[in-house]
Amino acid sequence: MTATAEPQAGTDEARTAYAILAALCACHLLNDTIQSLLPAIYPVLRENYALTFTQIGVIQFAAQATASLLQPLVGAYTDKRPSFRLPPLGMAASLAGLILLASAHAYEMLVLAAMLVGVGSSIFHPEASRNARDASGGRYGFAQSVFQVGGNAGTALGPLLAAFIVLPFGQGSITWFAGLALIGMALLWHVGTWAKARHLAARARRAAPRVSALSPGRVRWIVGLLLLLIFSKHVYIASMASYYTFFLIDRFGTGVREAQLLLFLFLGALAVGTYVGGPIGDRIGRKRVISVSILGVLPFTLMLPYAPLWGVALLTVIIGLLLASAFPAIVVYAQALLPGRVGMVSGLFFGFAFGVAAIGAAMIGALADRIGIGAVFQLTALLPAIGLLTLLLPDETRLTRPANPA
Repeated sequence: MTATAEPQAGTDEARTAYAILAALCACHLLNDTIQSLLPAIYPVLRENYALTFTQIGVIQFAAQATASLLQPLVGAYTDKRPSFRLPPLGMAASLAGLILLASAHAYEMLVLAAMLVGVGSSIFHPEASRNARDASGGRYGFAQSVFQVGGNAGTALGPLLAAFIVLPFGQGSITWFAGLALIGMALLWHVGTWAKARHLAARARRAAPRVSALSPGRVRWIVGLLLLLIFSKHVYIASMASYYTFFLIDRFGTGVREAQLLLFLFLGALAVGTYVGGPIGDRIGRKRVISVSILGVLPFTLMLPYAPLWGVALLTVIIGLLLASAFPAIVVYAQALLPGRVGMVSGLFFGFAFGVAAIGAAMIGALADRIGIGAVFQLTALLPAIGLLTLLLPDETRLTRPANPA
């Protein structure tokens, strides 16, 4: 079995490195701002290139599939061979994607630009998530929430940037955001320097390791349950992030800018919910947070397709607050389930989240072309019912044991 050591009181590892967490949060914000620009400008791209919903789904699939496929491999590799300068290279790939997106003159170039942004994200997330855990001082849920809230805040900024910059100034204005990637590269270089120093210092200390208390078969079964929960959460979020603006325009006749501002409300609620979920999980347990987050949102998703515009705005805020708190809890729960494999776990779960969202976005786009965007939102409202699976998860305290019990 793979072992891991817990931070010991009085050591540097036992102290929360707030400056590093703040830098990682900022980098996640910058990375996901770049990512979220793409779906935020879909109405612009649809008009410029006469795209169908199916083609929009393919672009989203290209971005999120590339963002998912490499992540477990990057995480597994860095578990064995720490690579402290890899995240800045990922941000450089996102920079190249931004520049290509701004200058694209054909649909195929849009797909390639989306893939470059996805590659950058796939390199960034596993190692950055590991750095957040290393900086946690044992407050794993808090650290994951701080890290992930940056991503959610960045995702929320995309529609605002699209509404107030890209929409009035055109597709070429996307190059103005290249500075975000350059700032991210500088911050990640600093984090890499800290992570290398911490890694060298930690090698001199050997604390009591912990190993999995469950059989390999049981571990695989629990991982499968967690992935199904991520499926329900992220396919629903994909439907909102990619098609919510079209739903609002189709049902209520809103303008593009008003629809993007309402999308910002949902994405902003996701950011707040992410920050709250981790610390609550540290206090009351991750299983409870996961259950309330996913299953508890079901009544609100079922009401959303039938509500008036003001009700839709209110419901999306409630849904975002509840639904977002699940992911930090799931990641920390999985890291406890597989001790010593933080990079692989982070890559697997971040990658799977991107992957199922990519497939979901493509399928939702194709379905919307056939049955209409309103009917699609009625179907996706059922996804949180998968949250019933949380009843089958064991308590987090039963996942590991000391490697050499007395």
